[in-house]
Amino acid sequence: MASTRSKRGSPPATASIPLSVPEIRGNEWRYIKECLDTNWVSSVGPFVDRFERMMAEYLGAEHAVATVNGTAALHIALLLAGVEPGDEVLVPTLTFISPANAVRYAGAVPVFVDVEPEHWQMDPGLVSEFLERECRWADGALHNKATGRRIAAVLPVHLLGHPVDVDPVLEVVRKYGLHVVEDATESLGAMYKERPVGKLGDIACFSFNGNKIVTTGGGGMVVTDDDELASRAKYLTTQAKDHPVEYVHNEIGYNYRLSNLLAAIGCAQMEQVDGYVAAKRRIAASYDQGFEDVPGISGMKEASWAFSTYWMYTALVDEAEFDMDSRALLAALEEAEIQARPLWQPMHLSRAHAGAQSVLSGVSERLYAQAISLPCSVGLSTADQERVLDTVRDLANGSGRGGRA
Repeated sequence: MASTRSKRGSPPATASIPLSVPEIRGNEWRYIKECLDTNWVSSVGPFVDRFERMMAEYLGAEHAVATVNGTAALHIALLLAGVEPGDEVLVPTLTFISPANAVRYAGAVPVFVDVEPEHWQMDPGLVSEFLERECRWADGALHNKATGRRIAAVLPVHLLGHPVDVDPVLEVVRKYGLHVVEDATESLGAMYKERPVGKLGDIACFSFNGNKIVTTGGGGMVVTDDDELASRAKYLTTQAKDHPVEYVHNEIGYNYRLSNLLAAIGCAQMEQVDGYVAAKRRIAASYDQGFEDVPGISGMKEASWAFSTYWMYTALVDEAEFDMDSRALLAALEEAEIQARPLWQPMHLSRAHAGAQSVLSGVSERLYAQAISLPCSVGLSTADQERVLDTVRDLANGSGRGGRA
């Protein structure tokens, strides 16, 4: 049966509105069928090579190495950056747990740094303050005064589609010869001062989880301009095999390979990436406009030097003005069959990383308490977005909860 359309040409509102789901609109089926028809379904095949080339070309990078997921990419990138057991790596405290876990996989210890209040990214001032005041140079390396551990790298995470203000970080990091590993898993397509996210540090990592702008269902990528690092990334992610025929291994490697089937989906998705980014930005602009007259709701700001992909549209809820806190709004939206979610628990509050040193300003805890992410799939219809906006407006004026007292 042919689907019906609204008067304005958009699909009708659905019964339940998901937070963020994949958009399958291109050559995915054709490329998967090609994999099945040719029997190239495992961890080698032409689509893996093509996907890597497409990513490298899109970013203007020399090399891209596909991995099974974004966390695997982070783990490998940290090893490439020379992170060793007992080292420390600076990580934003406001992030999904993957980068902190990846630091632990390398045997190192995270130092959590708070985010700045305007754009919610790793605070360059706190990074500089920690490295300059809380560390000392000794034996050819920078060491944490409090722990004595070597500082090996800084891992900025470009959160929610918006880039970190990286230049001030690079300035202090280069002074001490530290590596910068970009976690760009949420920000494919974002730009920092006309430079693509993923080309700002020494190594970058991407994720293609199902809720990302470009998805392979699961998958990741390590990106670098360094020939030697790229070769080592391929080596480590393919079990560190040292002979083309014989099963000889001189190092511990990892089964972090991406399958040809998933890479085929990635190729089809990359063909659509510019349109997907444009859709995310349109959705964010519509939310911002729709919330202009709603007291107590404010969306993430885009810096003058940034081009954000608005991967996950996230707003702050001021309880005093909105008359409802973020968790109450989450519950009310769930009752209306609209999926939303809070931000991640800051890493310095996580029991999984208890005892790690933190450099805090209080911003991450405020954002955690107030932030809510709203439906923003690439294929979100106008009707569904209007339903989200109408529901929030109704809750703001009290009509969605029986009126205010």
